Amino acid sequence: MAYALIAVVLVAGWLFCLLDVLTSDEREVRLLPKSVWLLLTLLGFVLGGFLWLLAGRPRGRSVESVLWPPGSQAVPHPDAPKGPDDDPAFLRDLSRRIRGDD
Repeated sequence: MAYALIAVVLVAGWLFCLLDVLTSDEREVRLLPKSVWLLLTLLGFVLGGFLWLLAGRPRGRSVESVLWPPGSQAVPHPDAPKGPDDDPAFLRDLSRRIRGDD
């Protein structure tokens, strides 16, 4: 059972690194070109992924940016539209219409 758990953790880490390489901006990748990092991570498995995390990954990049890239609907953005019950202008207008002040 312990071997299976170790294997799952290694594969998950490798997939994270592979996805991170694929979603990284080519201008922010350090030391080597993005295509070389992709091949190194793809073929190097654990060692390639570990080297990517240490030497190639853009600085200041969060895990959220890998799991939920920009434009994805999984993470709410501050500029997301509000629902009608969260909009004070809509509530004032609704209240005015209910009272008959139209």
